[in-house]
Amino acid sequence: MLEVIMQELESLGTAQTRKTYINHGGKEPIFGVTAGDMSKLIKKHKLKNNHELALELFATGNYDAMYLAGLIADSSRMTKETVMLWLSQAYCWMIAEYVVGSVASETPFAMELIRELVQSEKELYASTGYSVLSFYVAFVPDKDLDKTELRSFMERIEREIHASQNRVRYQMNGAVWAIGTSVPDLYDEAFAIGERIGKVTVDLDTSACKVPSITEKLTKAKEQNRVGFKRKTSRC
Repeated sequence: MLEVIMQELESLGTAQTRKTYINHGGKEPIFGVTAGDMSKLIKKHKLKNNHELALELFATGNYDAMYLAGLIADSSRMTKETVMLWLSQAYCWMIAEYVVGSVASETPFAMELIRELVQSEKELYASTGYSVLSFYVAFVPDKDLDKTELRSFMERIEREIHASQNRVRYQMNGAVWAIGTSVPDLYDEAFAIGERIGKVTVDLDTSACKVPSITEKLTKAKEQNRVGFKRKTSRC
């Protein structure tokens, strides 16, 4: 199955998408497969929760295969050791923060991981910790969230964000507005912290992405009546 999927991934790649992934930190080998085509591939071969294949795909080191692995992995079968192995092999922020981060957020040990990773001196580990936090609050019911701990994370972010490493700043920024948007009881506190934090500067290399303003994101969420909205899953 691995060989078949790798061949199909290669056939679906485009030069433009490959360039986009490289601009986001991806390195060879990259085929350049869009998320839409990956979704079609998953449906075609019924790959959802094919955990064994996910492990094989991630181990290839191919950007697209690693991305696909994150989409089809069975989070209920992920161990902390496997998450940390994947994180150690994630060579760029897109794979670390979004592929590993989204899968990790759905595991029973997500909060344990967050607490450990945000303290790491390794940039991608710490930034992934805050990414996991953002994914986590966006789909876990409020009744299952420790709001006191979430407040502590926001207070820590306020104290440390401007002196933190580049990608860590980006994910810290995102975590505050994720908490405020996903947890209505913490909206006002997140907004106030966002005002005090102000503009966050991040070097995004050649990416066209911008650092979102916490207060602007929270204001927009309220205007769109999305405060308190929960996703069914971290992965899409």
